[in-house]
Amino acid sequence: MINDRPTSARQMLHLNIYDEVSRLRAVLLGTAQSNGPIPKPEEAYDPKSLEHILAGTYPREDDMINEMEAFAAVFEKYNIKVYRPEILTDCNQIFSRDIAFVIEDKLIKANILPHREEEFEAILHVLEDIAPENILYPPEEVHIEGGDVMPWKDYIFIGTYTGQDYPDYITARTNWEGVEYIREMFPHKKIKSFELRKSVRNPKENALHLDCCFQPIGQNKAIIHKNGFLIEEEYEWLVSHFGRENIFEITGEEMYQMFSNVFSISPKVVVSERGFTRLNNWLRAQGFTVEEIPYAEISKQGGLLRCSTMPLVRD
Repeated sequence: MINDRPTSARQMLHLNIYDEVSRLRAVLLGTAQSNGPIPKPEEAYDPKSLEHILAGTYPREDDMINEMEAFAAVFEKYNIKVYRPEILTDCNQIFSRDIAFVIEDKLIKANILPHREEEFEAILHVLEDIAPENILYPPEEVHIEGGDVMPWKDYIFIGTYTGQDYPDYITARTNWEGVEYIREMFPHKKIKSFELRKSVRNPKENALHLDCCFQPIGQNKAIIHKNGFLIEEEYEWLVSHFGRENIFEITGEEMYQMFSNVFSISPKVVVSERGFTRLNNWLRAQGFTVEEIPYAEISKQGGLLRCSTMPLVRD
């Protein structure tokens, strides 16, 4: 049982996520506490982690803890309610966007890699405060992770990979059944899917999730990397939708550094890695307030700021 306290005794959490940028009020932020030993190469989830495991440059736990606490301090500055997972011993719990995500007033559990199931169990204390009818458990054949899902005004953008070799890619996280499940659950929304480029060996040729090569920011702008998309017409659709003058195009190296994986606190405030000089200068030139924090060590695991968060409530 998730709920063992009477509803009247709890302060219920009213989920509200309709886009990527509205003023954030509550968020689940992952944790790097008790992150565990350096994985073996065969245990790597993605090619960037594998690269750093093999090179002996895999991030240290204390460095990652410091980076995540810098992120938490920004949330505190903006008076945002921050939930954290229960700490599991020797378990990587940084990327909370992988385990579940929110659309409108529904939290959807991701059918994640099987050995990561305990990460979901570590947020049951948050689920206790959500009405049970607002928590969705997709069927087993539905593969979908929050990094691939972006509510945006009338649309829900979804990154996917539908090649016949889907089972061969540990980096392919959202299948066509995942796209169709979201279409079924949110029939009033326009569902727009995008085929992503996948690689199990080359991190510069792998868009692990949609937010690794694209993210909307502000009211009408976006960060994007063309080569992250398998189908050029789908990339061009996004450029046309936002307007080329509103697009910040990132290079292959910048995609590798995770430039598109920033995080919006509001339409005017963006949290970004302090080393993203070209992006941060452009954001300020566009009128954004940029909260710069160190996050380069965490990026060695193939995820960054958006990956570490699960927004729960936006205005």
